[in-house]
Amino acid sequence: MKIIVNAEPHEVSAPTLHAALAELGFTGPAIATALNGDFIPRTARDTTRLTDGDRLEVLAPMQGG
Repeated sequence: MKIIVNAEPHEVSAPTLHAALAELGFTGPAIATALNGDFIPRTARDTTRLTDGDRLEVLAPMQGG
């Protein structure tokens, strides 16, 4: 299915948010996710289903100063 990840189109075969994150290479423990503008907690990623056209935002903390 086609989804938008951080404003870029991607093709994924994963049915859930958790599986899609792994498929896309987002494997770090400290990431935040929003699906279609709604925050999705880590505990809900396994049960959050994706559909064609979903918009996913993935944010990771940055170090610096």
